Amino acid sequence: MKKPCLLISALAIALSACQKTGEMNSTDTGLKEEVYGKMPDGREVKIFTLKNKNGLRARVTEYGAILVSMEIPDKDGKLADVTHGYDTLEGWLGNTSYFGATVGRFGNRIANGKFSLNGKEYTLATNNDPGGIPCHLHGGEMGFDKVLWTGKAVGDNEVQFTYVSKDGEEGYPGALTSHVTYTLTDDNELIWKAKATTDAPTILNLVHHSYWNLSGDPTTSINDHILTLNAPSYLPTNAGLIPTGEIAPVEGTPMDFTEPTEIGKRVDADFEALKFGGGYDHCWVLPKGDGVQLAARLKDPQTGRVMEISTNQPAVQFYGGNFLDGTVAGKGGVKYAFRTALCLETENFPDAPNQPSFPSAVLNPGETYEHVMVHKFSAE
Repeated sequence: MKKPCLLISALAIALSACQKTGEMNSTDTGLKEEVYGKMPDGREVKIFTLKNKNGLRARVTEYGAILVSMEIPDKDGKLADVTHGYDTLEGWLGNTSYFGATVGRFGNRIANGKFSLNGKEYTLATNNDPGGIPCHLHGGEMGFDKVLWTGKAVGDNEVQFTYVSKDGEEGYPGALTSHVTYTLTDDNELIWKAKATTDAPTILNLVHHSYWNLSGDPTTSINDHILTLNAPSYLPTNAGLIPTGEIAPVEGTPMDFTEPTEIGKRVDADFEALKFGGGYDHCWVLPKGDGVQLAARLKDPQTGRVMEISTNQPAVQFYGGNFLDGTVAGKGGVKYAFRTALCLETENFPDAPNQPSFPSAVLNPGETYEHVMVHKFSAE
């Protein structure tokens, strides 16, 4: 009778080891945790795989709180990854396009890299210069997309990343504690939720920055995708892509996506905003309302894949991949060419800290910042 006892004991040890590494989670809960690689300083980086009952699969990593990949089915049930990015951690460490990243403290642009808060002026890095006009972009030289967050499973198909940004980091005031949670539901929703608190007044605009091509073929243009934006107005900019302060109606302009419209139909129109952005790279203003509302609907007519985005934020930035130029080699060695992916970034208004008429971007002690972004996937 000793052999069965030994066998049972060995199985128990193996089961315990698997549970510690997270390998059993793949079967039990749809969540798998693995080591993705190491930072240059030797710190270990984890990657988590979320899979729902319908076979959709999302992979997220502690580095940059990045969405590494998102596999969704087409109208025939064929799964494909519909995001741009990299196969390995080494690729992500060299990410210059913000593929899949959580960007902050302030996503999008701040004019001249300066803002005033409570009578004090702050100077940030000017790491972007559209039109030859310097500005601060996506949190600076070492924004939240380039730091190691701490990840842990907090539900059957839910992972939370935490990062504490020190007072003065990248020039921002206040020590900020941020939590970003990815949840994959059985209703085919990928929910990105950000929460943050601070110990001193600061500014904040955490933004999710995935690049999408719903065809599943990263070599094809997104100009044939059909886009709808629940936005009757947009923010005109100067040549440096900084909002002028005007909120302009989209009606009668190439910026009107209130009805389903092929992205490439008017992208080369003789229109100032499109000339400044080299195509679409603008902030659309959503109707005022409480809670989470539909912001955008995107469809690939060939595969039938559909993505709907809902948010509690006042705006969405639609970027059409105008700066992709075929020099960046991504997944499978594919070099990402001009307009082969797009971004739909729910957010506060760009340059909000410098524009009193825009929604406030200030976070004070005792307050909690909360940004909800829901991606709903389907096919038709």
